[in-house]
Amino acid sequence: MHLHGEFNELNISYPATGANKSIDIEDERKLHALYEKRMASEVKGDALGDEFKGYVFKIAGGNDKQGFPMKQGVLVPSRVRLLLSKGSSCYRPRRTGERKRKSVRGCIVNHDLAALSLVITKQGEQDIPGLTDVQLPKRLGPKRATKIRKMFNLTKEDDVRKYVIRREIVREGKKNYSKAPKIQRLVTPVTLQRKRHLAAKKKQAIEKAREQKAEYAKLLSLRIKERKEKVKEQRRLSSVRRSQTKQ
Repeated sequence: MHLHGEFNELNISYPATGANKSIDIEDERKLHALYEKRMASEVKGDALGDEFKGYVFKIAGGNDKQGFPMKQGVLVPSRVRLLLSKGSSCYRPRRTGERKRKSVRGCIVNHDLAALSLVITKQGEQDIPGLTDVQLPKRLGPKRATKIRKMFNLTKEDDVRKYVIRREIVREGKKNYSKAPKIQRLVTPVTLQRKRHLAAKKKQAIEKAREQKAEYAKLLSLRIKERKEKVKEQRRLSSVRRSQTKQ
């Protein structure tokens, strides 16, 4: 982290190989090509040096000298305090519905940054050692059943469980063993049976509710009829009493 002057650290990643590398640019004038650019905008690598000739980079983010991260959509080249909630970048709520005012750096690149993150979108003429000339395998394979099918070009009839990528665990002085992820969204006879059972239960509940509603409506109409008859009888009796008192 640099306490004064301009930033000279670029963190470059290349999704095609899965590698990333931190590069220090000694000549500060080369970095002027990045100034006033926003996050997610593309920059030609020719201005950064001959080793980046033909490369195209996308600005992914960065942080200033105090460690505050750049936030997409904040169109200022300085730091601001924003009220952030769940779903906002640069903030993770600790409690349900919690909001907090946090300091974030604007998305416009300027000299007060400590480091800038770039992603290679187009490879140039020559390789960058440790970045484009290496291939880092993914540590974990796919977990979801549909993604395993897609990876091995399987049909619906094929058993996905045979194709799960297992990971070898090496232990010193102990027997090695392999681990495999639990396949998610795997369709088995048990899941189909459970689905049918839930559908049948839902159908029964709807039928029961319909019967109860009809029974209630029948009972309600009977009670209303009884009440009307009672009121009618009361009126008849009161009219008889009135006629008797007049006599």
